[in-house]
Amino acid sequence: MSTPHVEPALSRLHDPVPAFELDRLVGQASSRVYWRLTPAGGESLIVMQLPEDAFASDEGGDGPPPAELPFLSVGRLLHERGIRVPVIYAVDLPNRVILLEDLGDESFEDRLIANPDQVEELYRAAVDRLAQLHSACAELPPDSLPATRAFDRELLRWEMDHFREWGLEELSGPLTDGQRKRFDGSADALVDQILAAPHGFTHRDYQSRNLMWKGDELVLIDFQDALQGPRPYDLVALLCDSYVDLDESLQLDMIEYYGRARGFDGAQQQAFARTFWRVAVQRKLKDAGRFVYIDRVRGNPDFLPSFGQSIVYVSRALRQLGSELADLHALLKTRIEGFPDDVPTPPADTGSAPDRAY
Repeated sequence: MSTPHVEPALSRLHDPVPAFELDRLVGQASSRVYWRLTPAGGESLIVMQLPEDAFASDEGGDGPPPAELPFLSVGRLLHERGIRVPVIYAVDLPNRVILLEDLGDESFEDRLIANPDQVEELYRAAVDRLAQLHSACAELPPDSLPATRAFDRELLRWEMDHFREWGLEELSGPLTDGQRKRFDGSADALVDQILAAPHGFTHRDYQSRNLMWKGDELVLIDFQDALQGPRPYDLVALLCDSYVDLDESLQLDMIEYYGRARGFDGAQQQAFARTFWRVAVQRKLKDAGRFVYIDRVRGNPDFLPSFGQSIVYVSRALRQLGSELADLHALLKTRIEGFPDDVPTPPADTGSAPDRAY
């Protein structure tokens, strides 16, 4: 993607437009590109450079495009509900540019790495912010974007098949007919259980790289895919984060801590925890497949080292669920090297992946 044409947007903040410097920031899995804009004599801004298909989600799922850019509509909703999100200074959709508050460079992940003696304290802060988010968005206007879309059967099954295609078959060859039957049966049963659980507002990617520290305040980013999902989904994203190796004991403590913050009674907490581990299986399998997909199709191998951690969380969740998904456990043990606890990083694709058609 070429350098963004920022002058029209910047002119809404400065007259005349000052000289400035643009530095491209390290990207994640998003199709958006981010730059730090530093104007002469002024404070820096972040430039969100949108792709040509800016109204499309980075994840799977069909449906008509929304009337307004999801980042703008969801961000406004969260701001109105008292949730700290980046300030938007200027929007220039013809040039695919949005100017945002510069939150700095310290993510939740960065502070975890720098403060290994404060891990529990930091996770309590993140869980507190998540409980605040879910409480603030418990009831939404029916026409708000997160209220009009949801994790449905088609999307959840697409994500499971995304894992099958990229996390299994791309790495170790096609499943046999018997293996495919066991996979489909397990996937269908898992999706049925997830759909039957209570749903609510879901950020969809509430994890360590999408929480930024501005001083001692946690700020949410990457919220444009928010929708209706199973209650524990965001907590799964946080506590089964593929970029963080989190102890099981801390996971269990934080599941209980969230339940207390939301006022769950004993039965609600038990059901919530059971759904947490079911969602963890589904979400982490999707993530594992996604990391291989990003390498093979987008030519970016940076996420492959997180494949193994994703599968470790899957194995932990399956153990918590007992015999509920025994067929899936047996299949993964057969097809994934090192399963359950010593899964290696898949080899990167050495071909010209971005030019391959799928």
